[in-house]
Amino acid sequence: MRAQVLVVGAGPVGLTAAMDLASRGVDVIVAEIRHAGDPPSVKCNHVSARSMEIFRRLGVAARLRDAGLPADFPNDCSYRTTATGIELCRIDIPSRARRYSATGGPDTWWPTPEPPHRINQVYLEPILFSHAAAQPRIKIMARTEITDIAQHDDHVVALARDLDSGNSFPIEAGFVIGCDGSRSLVRKAIGASLSGTPVIQRVQSTFIEAPQLKELMGAHKPAWMVLSLNPRRSGTTVAIDGHDRWLIHNHLKPDEPEFDSVDRDWAIRAILGVDERFEYRVLSKEDWVGRRLVADRFRDRRVFICGDAAHLWMPYAGYGMNAGIADAVDLCWQLAAHLNGWAPLAILDAYEAERQPITEQVSRFAMDHAMKMMAQRGGVPAEIEDDTPRGHAARAALAKAAYDLNVQQYCCAGLNFGYYYDASPIIAYDGETPPPYAMGSFTPSTVPGARAPHLFLRDGRSLYDAFGPGYTLLRFDPAIDVTQLQDAAKARGVPLALVDIAPEEANGAYAEKLVLARPDQHIAWRGQSAPENPLALLARITGAAA
Repeated sequence: MRAQVLVVGAGPVGLTAAMDLASRGVDVIVAEIRHAGDPPSVKCNHVSARSMEIFRRLGVAARLRDAGLPADFPNDCSYRTTATGIELCRIDIPSRARRYSATGGPDTWWPTPEPPHRINQVYLEPILFSHAAAQPRIKIMARTEITDIAQHDDHVVALARDLDSGNSFPIEAGFVIGCDGSRSLVRKAIGASLSGTPVIQRVQSTFIEAPQLKELMGAHKPAWMVLSLNPRRSGTTVAIDGHDRWLIHNHLKPDEPEFDSVDRDWAIRAILGVDERFEYRVLSKEDWVGRRLVADRFRDRRVFICGDAAHLWMPYAGYGMNAGIADAVDLCWQLAAHLNGWAPLAILDAYEAERQPITEQVSRFAMDHAMKMMAQRGGVPAEIEDDTPRGHAARAALAKAAYDLNVQQYCCAGLNFGYYYDASPIIAYDGETPPPYAMGSFTPSTVPGARAPHLFLRDGRSLYDAFGPGYTLLRFDPAIDVTQLQDAAKARGVPLALVDIAPEEANGAYAEKLVLARPDQHIAWRGQSAPENPLALLARITGAAA
């Protein structure tokens, strides 16, 4: 069997990689050990705005918006003493019915055509799978395990095994992308190793069916996520379907070193605030360790790793899966550029140079937040549930502390829009340092390496919808002649679209008259006039200068 690219793993990251490559004219085989249609585990509960922008371009965002919690179910995060107890504070997040129209609150100002979407992986992944399977350039091979990878000068041969018949067979590909999770065979095949903090916290996760729970929580407005803070047991309750199904995270304490250090049933009841008469059914269990681990390499010649194969951390701000999706898209446009003949192999040197530093940054954001959350859970005062002046004061103080600490992770604009690539071999830097960003805040910037600031054009379109499939030159002064750059791009086969924008449409977001955006919306170059040497610029941004 042959394909231009072999993707190992058909989770959200692998499926996104396959769809992105197919959208750029690349033939892909996806190898997955599960049966087609097997339900995924109940893991990720959030799709970031940046990921939704990607899914918009791939034509699947609308289907994802229509799935998950009921349309009118609040996506709020509620902090309570227990899931059925006293509410301390609430972070307002619009339901999906109000996602595009809501105003006010901390989560409605997103500078994007696609704000975040709260949806569990059990609903997300089947939609991605069916969309990918319908693409003529994608072949998904279920029940197929990759057992070995051998690299040659101009191709890779992967040894595959049919898990039903036991038969082995080779798959030849130009490149391999490992999206095969934390125990990645592909990572081992390229000799990469993980390093960092191996244990931050242990978590018992239990997926339950509890038809009575929604009614017992009825004293408060529903919430997508309820976080319980009390001296007995702090934990998290996530609404999966908005009716009967819930995911309970029991965050073990530092003095509970093993998963069986605490009784699971007792912990669930303490988190929910219910007694022994409350009935629920366990649908699945998964115990996991929160870590901060990053691979020392993301590539060996023709083989790459993305997502959990390359990095593992506490899933704060939803940036586990979403970081993997960002990996995949950064890599895949570069792979497609090479496979489609308009960029040399050297363009692929940018993937690790761009994504590994960002991984380090985001993983440290997540670990820092995890440590602060652990301290907050461990410091809940004994009188937090008392109907006394001291109890009221304790609740008010904890409410403010919980809101201030966590609004930045649930409304994490900085992680979505603030990160930038500052050491890439395919970006034409001009000496200006991009503005700093935090988990919840950022400053839009046109510094090369940053995300092109979003705006809506006067015809109502998103700027990103006006981008071409390759590079896009934004021109804010039609008097500037860019013919030489266009001719040079045409001569080299580099796809380049020109989008003219009136200065008043830019609304102050763009100070330069020309901004060149890459296929992944990051800025490759900017200037007040056309480049003096268009061929040199194209050589730089496509890797030919190397």
